[in-house]
Amino acid sequence: MTLDPLQLAIGASWVATAIGAGLWLWSWLREKDAIRKLRFLDCGVVLMFASILLRIVAQTKTMGILDWAMVFVAPLFIAAALWRLARTAHTPGGR
Repeated sequence: MTLDPLQLAIGASWVATAIGAGLWLWSWLREKDAIRKLRFLDCGVVLMFASILLRIVAQTKTMGILDWAMVFVAPLFIAAALWRLARTAHTPGGR
């Protein structure tokens, strides 16, 4: 059995979705520090929405209304999460 690049990309997107969901759960259930909680949540958002966009691009069927909504909304969520990650990258204490 040969693995073509499309199957590899879709498989990697499902792995990224699972990791993103795990980061979401970790931020909600286990993390107590507010900044770390926000960073875990933002990393999960980026992974989840990027992997969803990859699966939308890789699909062979025509795009439905939900697909089009995700194409327009997902980049906004990704950009907002990356902006917050950049803003919380360095604490004022210098660590």
